[in-house]
Amino acid sequence: MPAASRPRVGLFVTCLVDLVRPSVGFAAAKLLDDAGCDVIVPAQTCCGQPAFNSGDRATTRDIALKTMDAFSGCDYIVAPSGSCAGMLRAHYPELFAGEPELAARARTFADKCHELTSFLVDVMKIEKVAAVFAKTTAYHDSCSGLRELGVQSQPRKLLASVEGLRALPLRENDTCCGFGGTFAVKYSEISDSIVAKKCENIEASGADCLLAGDLGCLLNMAGKLSRRGAAIEVRHVAEVLAGMTSEPPIGEPAK
Repeated sequence: MPAASRPRVGLFVTCLVDLVRPSVGFAAAKLLDDAGCDVIVPAQTCCGQPAFNSGDRATTRDIALKTMDAFSGCDYIVAPSGSCAGMLRAHYPELFAGEPELAARARTFADKCHELTSFLVDVMKIEKVAAVFAKTTAYHDSCSGLRELGVQSQPRKLLASVEGLRALPLRENDTCCGFGGTFAVKYSEISDSIVAKKCENIEASGADCLLAGDLGCLLNMAGKLSRRGAAIEVRHVAEVLAGMTSEPPIGEPAK
């Protein structure tokens, strides 16, 4: 794609990716570049979701203003997370209700925000990727991506083009994994019960590898699978789509 026609895409890396799994950010950047985008990574902080879910609207509002400033020069803002993309797209505008000028700015910003696989398929019209991953996989649909953004068919469409990958059905694939951000901390026993049921279904699928689009969900499920002694690889979908699977699976120490 000629440089003049390449959209300027701001990559919202997310806190968890930055701190725990940077390879997901690099994979997302590669996928966006391969799709014909000019990728920039502005200085950024949290999307504000933990404060928002805890009822701290003042702090969330301050974070939203800083985020909108940081990405002001972008045609699109893309996150490898349905949870963070959902916060940016679905909840930023409501923070400024009653403030017409800021509310309009937040709405314009929100309209530019997308989850990674949704952006690739729905906006950039990407139908296949050049990647190889010779494993059987099960896919978990994260709550925010599915319910707030309608992300479901897009990752599966791209995964279908990965050479060697065979997708297996996952029972209750759209049921919560029990993470829910601060929910897992505040209600740990309930969270553990939910993720235990989820992991039973993952093991029953017979898959070699569990995939999803949200690192929080993946960390939660990887931890429980490990404690159960299940030998199932856990990876972010971006790593597989980008052909960047040299890093150890999520939850396993670096070699």
